[in-house]
Amino acid sequence: MHLIGMVSWMSGLFYLVRLMVYHAEALDRPEPERQILTGQYKLMEWKVYRIILQPAVVITWVFGSLMLAIQPVWFSQGWLQVKLLFVVVLSGYTHYCQGHIRLLEARRSPFTHVHYRALNEVPTIILAAAVFLAVFRDRINWWYLAAGLLLFSALIFRAIQRLNKRGE
Repeated sequence: MHLIGMVSWMSGLFYLVRLMVYHAEALDRPEPERQILTGQYKLMEWKVYRIILQPAVVITWVFGSLMLAIQPVWFSQGWLQVKLLFVVVLSGYTHYCQGHIRLLEARRSPFTHVHYRALNEVPTIILAAAVFLAVFRDRINWWYLAAGLLLFSALIFRAIQRLNKRGE
């Protein structure tokens, strides 16, 4: 159940921020197209947040906590402490996205569609870190993990820059 919650959480985040990309693009459209599109995106964003994300976050936390109650020795292991840090960051990111729904809704977002494209990659990086930590646990090489995440992040953001230059 923990994995199902986590997969749903990640799927919801990817979809929500992709909707925000489209919502931000729609703000540049002429009326009445802008009003129609932004109204639809606002509705879709809130549905994703309330119907997919909120339950997925709860399921992930509840079943992850139950696993830790069964295996409390994991609390003393570095890999879990770092993974929990990433989960807390992801929880904050999810809440941060909720704030951006409100900003887009009020047409006060300081972000462009390009910023939202970059924001959409944050959970990808956190997902990679959490999966490596959960799979390799105490066999993890911290230097390789850090270097790999930095390289992975750099490649993702370089790709975003290139796509932005091409106008995609």
